[in-house]
Amino acid sequence: MRTAVACVAVAAIGGASAFQTPFMGSRVAGKATQSSGLTMSAKDDFKAAAAGALAVFAGMSFLAAPAQAITRDQVDSLSYMQVKGTGLANRCPEVIGTSSITVGGKARVVDLCIEPKTFQVLEEKEGRKGETKKEYVNTKLMTRQTYTLYGIEGSLAPEDGKLTFREQNGIDYAATTVQLPGGERVPFLFTVKELVAKASTGGNTIKPGFQFGGAFKTPSYRTGLFLDPKGRGGVTGYDMAVALPGLQSGEEGDKEMFKENNKTFDVTDGQIEFEVNRVDTDAGEIGGVFVSKQKGDTDMGSKTPKDMLVKGIFYGRIEQ
Repeated sequence: MRTAVACVAVAAIGGASAFQTPFMGSRVAGKATQSSGLTMSAKDDFKAAAAGALAVFAGMSFLAAPAQAITRDQVDSLSYMQVKGTGLANRCPEVIGTSSITVGGKARVVDLCIEPKTFQVLEEKEGRKGETKKEYVNTKLMTRQTYTLYGIEGSLAPEDGKLTFREQNGIDYAATTVQLPGGERVPFLFTVKELVAKASTGGNTIKPGFQFGGAFKTPSYRTGLFLDPKGRGGVTGYDMAVALPGLQSGEEGDKEMFKENNKTFDVTDGQIEFEVNRVDTDAGEIGGVFVSKQKGDTDMGSKTPKDMLVKGIFYGRIEQ
């Protein structure tokens, strides 16, 4: 009964209006730039809705029971051949324990692993009375088991009285594709690049219920060297579709195909919220759940990106 109620709650949160607040990035032809930040209202709406989602996840939890959990020590003890073909390489280690860790001064978060469990896309749906509304719909994952982020590390230190994590390096992006119920495929770059995650409350103690989150950058799904089917690219290839010169020789013709011919490297903003629900003091490990919102692929500027909502689990280790 509890699982059924939790599932209904998750479905309700997935379609909540707070998650549907649009957020815009920036587009600059030929190069990546710093995108304009999310509006304060959009950030606040996302944080409020994410807090509710994280509370539901903490209650039902994606994490395995202690007897079924695969810890970091167990993963490290396996050979390559024991891991090959099992899917373990795409799983985050899990933490056993509900103690706490006190961060004294400057520290580092290492081996941060972020494993998605569900992918949703914001779509327009028609209601029974003919009205159109937007809500997040579940998708089918088309990518093989290579979508988990791993080995991420960065600084962890108090800033303005709150613990703040600043992502610095690691495998912090993964090209991923999902399929909508109608068959449309949506590629996107799952990432937390340049993440600055600040704790929601003051203090320097990390324990179950500790929440932190912030904004990150989402680079273009494709780089400038990518060539489309007509041989056009951002920094190489043709300037226009060679087979259609007549349609692109004047201003009127170029208007129709301007976005297809002029490739751009788009950088948009994303937002992610974490909640810790397991802590191992001796090993310095933390684990929990996350909710992330970001933009999908723009096909190098020719398409309007879709809003993506990703939920899952994470693991990290704190070095002091």
